[in-house]
Amino acid sequence: MNNAIFQYSRPQNEPINYYLDNTPERKALEQEIERQSSTVVKIPLIIGGKEIWTSKTTQVVMPHNHNHVLATCCLAGEEEVKLAVEAALNAQKQWSNMSWVERVSITLKAAELIAKKYRYLINVATMLGQGKNAFQAEIDAVCETIDFLRFNAHFVSEIYNEQPHSEPGVLNRIEYRPLEGFVFAISPFNFTAIASNLVLAPAVVGNTIVWKPSSTSLLSNYYLMKIFQEAGLPDGVVNFLPGSGSTIGNVVLNHRSLAGVHFTGGNATFNQIWKTVANNLENYRTYPRLVGETGGKDFVMVHPSSDATEVATALVRGAFEYQGQKCSAASRAYIPESLWEPIKQLMGQKLHSIKVGRPENFTHFVNAVIDNKAFDRIMGYIQLAKESPAAEIVFGGTGDNSIGYFVNPTVIKTTDPYFTTMEEEIFGPVLTVYVYPDHQYTETLAICDNTSPYGLTGAIFSKDRYAMVEACSALRYAAGNLYFNDKPTGAVVGQQPFGGARQSGTNDKAGSYLNLLRWINPRTIKETFLPAVDYRYPTMID
Repeated sequence: MNNAIFQYSRPQNEPINYYLDNTPERKALEQEIERQSSTVVKIPLIIGGKEIWTSKTTQVVMPHNHNHVLATCCLAGEEEVKLAVEAALNAQKQWSNMSWVERVSITLKAAELIAKKYRYLINVATMLGQGKNAFQAEIDAVCETIDFLRFNAHFVSEIYNEQPHSEPGVLNRIEYRPLEGFVFAISPFNFTAIASNLVLAPAVVGNTIVWKPSSTSLLSNYYLMKIFQEAGLPDGVVNFLPGSGSTIGNVVLNHRSLAGVHFTGGNATFNQIWKTVANNLENYRTYPRLVGETGGKDFVMVHPSSDATEVATALVRGAFEYQGQKCSAASRAYIPESLWEPIKQLMGQKLHSIKVGRPENFTHFVNAVIDNKAFDRIMGYIQLAKESPAAEIVFGGTGDNSIGYFVNPTVIKTTDPYFTTMEEEIFGPVLTVYVYPDHQYTETLAICDNTSPYGLTGAIFSKDRYAMVEACSALRYAAGNLYFNDKPTGAVVGQQPFGGARQSGTNDKAGSYLNLLRWINPRTIKETFLPAVDYRYPTMID
């Protein structure tokens, strides 16, 4: 038996491929695009390691060409959900008792498979199935997924090696148990890496998982599941369960052995999960851990001392990368009167040069939004601005869903800092600007803090350090990830742990040890070498 103490050192972040023209990686990616574009994949449920085929199915289509079918996916019914829960519970004992070194070995192998063998597969599945251009897919589906896997191995190493102090005559230790029961993972469409982490973060510390992937990211998520299996993940540890949220949730959230929920998605859905769990507290074996990241209405606060070019660049990138379909996307900006005209002019120049279209064309900065429901919601907000006397469309304001779900980058200027598009999450390529008098910086900070119910990300632009410090203090709870002189997106695993509070979630910081602690149920053990033989304390002895 190997009883050596193992530690996994802090890794480096995965290097990014830029897929420049005529490079081997560009050619390999283009070949994979051609292969996946000419293939229709059949996706089963995977329960207890077995493929389960059901009669109820859904189609996976390209957002930029919704007549092009990429896959047909089976959907779970109530019986399959019960089977998945049973499989997770059956796998729990053996998986939780396995050495953490063995569990980490599996996740590290998955990282290597993605980095080398399946880099182009997972990248292209995200490009075609979720509407990301090559760069956005690379930093998400490849680099961030790998980073989560490798850094979590390091964080587990640090957590498990932390032990309490022992006085002479006593040995104290902590056992880091997984939760008692199974974890329900609910993943979003917009980040393949988030799907991987929602599943494998709890799993690497010994939990077993029922995984409901988003219906609009099924292709890349299925490939993730197959990679996990190839890496050696035992049967039943993760159970892949596409299907209706209400069908799956009705079984899972009412099960006695629900131990936790790992969620990224809409605020309303997470609130409903929380209410359902609260109503079931007497029925659970243990209090379930609820970990969720739900969205944001992310701000850019601009001080008069800022550089107009830097601000304009941050706004264009922060608001319109991946069509604004990031929880962290810049969605509202507060710009001083003295800088509005130069910033507007610079933004206009940049937006005029942006190309919108298919992700297979590597020059396209903006691609299609995820589906028709998203298209209609986004265009509804744009129409609201067009009809309101308190708002005007500065740039964009158009869309076309005849072939794909395309919305052009849109900038709205409002005279009302509490206008609807300043308050509500749109999750699309729409940025609303409120122009404030230069001398009302302090007052505008208060407006920014009180406008939205969310508290995820935000950015402060200033060359005046006093003004920056003032904003940092005034906006203390307005963002869980705050950026100085940078766009409010692009958190990197191990560098900027991600998460926000207020109505943005539980702020458990994916990409750090903090998230893993939520999936651990520690037990303290005290051993006394020479137990007491007299009940009396020294002051009681005659």
